[in-house]
Amino acid sequence: MPPEQPPQYNYDRRHIVIGLVVLFLIYGTMAYFMQALNIARPKIAADLDGMSIYAWSVSIAGLVGAFVTLIFGKLSDIYGRRIMLLISIAFALAGSILSILSTTFVFFIIATAIGSVGIGAMMPLVFAVVGDMFPPVERSKWVGMLQLPMGIAALFGPALGGYFADTAGWRYFFWSLLPLLILSLILVPFGVPPLAHRGTKYKIDLWGCLLVIVASSTTIIGISLDGVAYPWTSAPRISLLGIALISWIFFFRVEYSVEEPILDPLVLRNRCFNTVVVASSFSFFGQMGMMMYFPMFLQGVQGISATISGWIFTPYGVLMAFVGVPVGFMLARYRRYKWMYIAGFGILTITMFCVLLLSEDTPILFSVIVSTLAGLGLGAIPTVNTMVIQNTVPKRLLGAAMGASFFCMMMALAVAPAILGTAERTAYAKALAASIPDGLDQVVGEKTMASRVDSQVLLSKPDMTALENTFKQMGEEGEALFHQTVDALRTSMLAGLRSVFWIGAILMLFSFLIIITVPEIPIGSTEENPDS
Repeated sequence: MPPEQPPQYNYDRRHIVIGLVVLFLIYGTMAYFMQALNIARPKIAADLDGMSIYAWSVSIAGLVGAFVTLIFGKLSDIYGRRIMLLISIAFALAGSILSILSTTFVFFIIATAIGSVGIGAMMPLVFAVVGDMFPPVERSKWVGMLQLPMGIAALFGPALGGYFADTAGWRYFFWSLLPLLILSLILVPFGVPPLAHRGTKYKIDLWGCLLVIVASSTTIIGISLDGVAYPWTSAPRISLLGIALISWIFFFRVEYSVEEPILDPLVLRNRCFNTVVVASSFSFFGQMGMMMYFPMFLQGVQGISATISGWIFTPYGVLMAFVGVPVGFMLARYRRYKWMYIAGFGILTITMFCVLLLSEDTPILFSVIVSTLAGLGLGAIPTVNTMVIQNTVPKRLLGAAMGASFFCMMMALAVAPAILGTAERTAYAKALAASIPDGLDQVVGEKTMASRVDSQVLLSKPDMTALENTFKQMGEEGEALFHQTVDALRTSMLAGLRSVFWIGAILMLFSFLIIITVPEIPIGSTEENPDS
């Protein structure tokens, strides 16, 4: 049984000031990492010859991030936020160094997976520390203020990610992370106190940890397997998904029977928590179409440089961050949130349907407007989610609840690329077969068709140059054939991306219909009963 009095931290004025500084730094570094990497990722995949496994670079990182949010959140309730923050920063630092050293895309995926152990744990830990520092009403303001470093990162992150990818090289992006992570590592002990009560003994839910790792891993790998080599009815896929189902069943049975579950049943029985998490997970899945494939549309279909596409994407991240600041103050004053959910999810749904209108000839201004509206709609949601979840669970479960909420959203993040990637590749292949110039394989040869007539060409200058040189050897006829081939590649990529955007739009509509049913419990009304 848990202790009657939950562990408390002694946050005096000095710890609050330094603690807020280090939380802002950690949160800003995490935001910079995600914002810049989203823009640089297509170039990294093209540079390391990894477009065929592009979706895995997001899926694997999401998988790792999913179970560390759950496990680190619970462990922080037991051992304290300080030690778990230090461990998470150390993993992020190691992942960044290994990413710099990557020579293949597979090595890069492994490196970013290691980094995701830290990056994935940072967000729930940061919000849990804020929950330790302040009562709910005052907490609303600081949760909103945490969006300031995210806004700064969103203002410069995409452009810097594009700049590094286009000029100095994407490895310099990871070099730029190192001083920020090292400074965070130094400051955490000064701003986050250790656990005050060390006499209490806890039993770690080892079986729960093991089962959730097996269950989430087999789920994501089973879904992510290539649909051509491994059809849905193939033995490997059925076996993996069968193991996943059995592991999930045993996981939930274990969680209802152990003293200190990593996913407390009390959290799972909370209707408000469930509504917010399910709606947010659907929206996160839908937004992956925007975050992961919108830069690919700009760089591949429209031929815009990574730097400019970063600037186009900047309003999305900036508004997503800065809107959270006034939202936090409004929550503190009015303590009502349902209208914010309806407005935010409604704008996001409309925006995702607008994305379906994108084409090769779409003006840049329209893309900027889409990016701006998406950021405006998404801006309120992280702040409101944090406050609603922390407002509806006992204080002793803050870390577990935040970890559980981010676990569900990270699972959506990990599963989304596999499903979206399969849809994109299927639609791309079908469109390419219909649009590629007749008899091209006989003119350039099947080997050239397999190695160079691929969507990766649109994202890599060396590959595009190599393809053009191949056609130039055929004279004037070859030059015309080259332009026809490039047009076919762009048309096919657009068809593939449009299938992704359709999935995102439909899921955003589902999330909107779910969130309008959320119960409204005024902020601060449940704080006086921390063990309920």
